[in-house]
Amino acid sequence: MIFNRRTFEVRHLCRVAVAAVAIAVIGVPTGPLRAEVNTVRLAEQPGLGYLPMMVMREFGLIEKHVEKAGLPKPTVSWLRFSGGAAMNEALLSNNLDVASGGVGPLVTIWDRTKGRFDVKGIAAINSMPLYLNTRNPDIKSVKDFTEKDKIALPAVRVSIQAVTLQIAAEQAFGPGKHTELDKFTVSMPHPDATAALLSGQTEITAHLSSPPFQYQQLARDGVSRVLSSYDVMGGKTTFNSLWARSSFRTENPKTYKALVDALREAMEWINANKEQATDVFIKQSNSRLERDFILKMMNDPEIEFTVVPRNTMGYAGFMHRIGSIQNKPESWKDYYFEEIHSEQGS
Repeated sequence: MIFNRRTFEVRHLCRVAVAAVAIAVIGVPTGPLRAEVNTVRLAEQPGLGYLPMMVMREFGLIEKHVEKAGLPKPTVSWLRFSGGAAMNEALLSNNLDVASGGVGPLVTIWDRTKGRFDVKGIAAINSMPLYLNTRNPDIKSVKDFTEKDKIALPAVRVSIQAVTLQIAAEQAFGPGKHTELDKFTVSMPHPDATAALLSGQTEITAHLSSPPFQYQQLARDGVSRVLSSYDVMGGKTTFNSLWARSSFRTENPKTYKALVDALREAMEWINANKEQATDVFIKQSNSRLERDFILKMMNDPEIEFTVVPRNTMGYAGFMHRIGSIQNKPESWKDYYFEEIHSEQGS
């Protein structure tokens, strides 16, 4: 056959026609193919409440479930932050995938990112009481604090401890008096606040804390409990949760599901293996506490490791009523992703 321009055009048109048929038959995505992330970055904080994350790290559970989903083994990075503000800033700037903290910060970032980043909770990671302890023998209730006292908590006005104290203040002093104790509060990490309280050499006379710090304090002579968050909230209440941007979940569905599955496996293992979980806590947190002391906390019926949000609407409703958040949630499901909506949360 003589090769000429007409022959070339005919062959070219045939190729185009064949390609068009192939596209019609097998289909081609309208957008670019996008691989899931190969690095998962999680924020961690100190304390017994973060034991499920320690277990996930100890046994490589996220890696296990990601590979089970048919994806390459990811790199899992565990990052520490100076506080909740820095953590949420990293989350929103896409320098962090999963944040961890109390219900107050979760509800706050859900409210402030609604319609934009749409940050929501992945799951609860525990239900734990928070104790307000003091070394001042004159303090029997929140009404007894004076200008001579300073109450340490992780972050004034926004931490779950701060919100708990505001609810307790309103209960004690009456409607509209929720800020009555704010003037006595100072921001301080739990380890530093515990050291300050127990030293007796600083202005810190009280600390609204969390396990294990609150139990360390109560083991010292002269320290007493003023209140428990369970008393303030009327029962078991979620202390910590994990949360993420909606885009992380939608762009990485297999990785996200693997994360939830890893968290559930960690919970089941902790609840079935309290002694071994105690050893994991000691190892992962470099704890110097006595093993029996930690095991006693693990067996405390008030402490529960669960993905189920408990009593979170008590916090969210209060925060909306006093103007801390603008959007009023109708249900706890508004600020948690649907993977745990089948749970009997509140």
